[in-house]
Amino acid sequence: MINKDIFTAALLQLLPEKSLEENKVKGIEACRKAKQMGADIAVFPEMWSIGYDPDKFSNDFAVSPDDGFVKAFGELAKELDMAIAVTYLEKFQPAPRNTVEIFDRSGNSVMRYAKVHTCDFGDERVLTPGEDFYSVGLDTKNGVIKIGAMICYDREFPESARILMLKGAEIILVPNACPMEINRLSQLRARAYENMIGIATVNYPKGQPDCNGHSSAFDGVAYRPDECGSRDTLIIEAGEQEGIYLASFPIDEIREYRSREVHGNAYRRPNKYTIIVSEEKNDPFIREDHRN
Repeated sequence: MINKDIFTAALLQLLPEKSLEENKVKGIEACRKAKQMGADIAVFPEMWSIGYDPDKFSNDFAVSPDDGFVKAFGELAKELDMAIAVTYLEKFQPAPRNTVEIFDRSGNSVMRYAKVHTCDFGDERVLTPGEDFYSVGLDTKNGVIKIGAMICYDREFPESARILMLKGAEIILVPNACPMEINRLSQLRARAYENMIGIATVNYPKGQPDCNGHSSAFDGVAYRPDECGSRDTLIIEAGEQEGIYLASFPIDEIREYRSREVHGNAYRRPNKYTIIVSEEKNDPFIREDHRN
């Protein structure tokens, strides 16, 4: 019999305020509510520190990891005994980064991930891309869970989630800032299905430019032994409005499923995939604004 232990993520689908300090105060209040609701981790949408405002994509508006804004959420995580994934424009040279910092329930920073696939065709071309994807063990009341992170446009590349799966991630957190429609939701559903992995995505609600809510979570469990056929892996899809939405992942069921099913890394043949790491680009995929 599968243990019913769960891992609950609070998807903080919030409208940003007008300043760093106001976003800190609103974020802290939301985290406190998430704890009261029973969350193991609270996750913010992309670049919460500046409310994903492209007019502020410079080091003048960025904060360092030891800034009071970031440290406040580490201290809060310890106080609440709840993990927090806070997002911010990180001060970096030669240009800032789009970053998520994950604090465990003891207030320790266990991951700092900068967005690898910056949107170089748009405003994010002025940012510094991240270097790698990471998976870390997150201590929870039900034991250690391996988590990873990717940010918004990273979702468009199957390699992002695949690398995280190969590095042992069981749950992927995805801060986001864009319209979530059927195709993007389908991408997340596919990433969860093909890697047998949980995915929790947090978007800004309607009212934030170019955003429409629909934060979502998928558990990646497509088949159950006692059920006929496949099942929808969707745990929750929020509406457009501002709110805190809980996604509870059946972590032990996910682990049992991964131990027996055919996806993920079970039957891969990496020696056949060498073209995937080739730097060569040909028509119709040549873009002048592409950065290596």
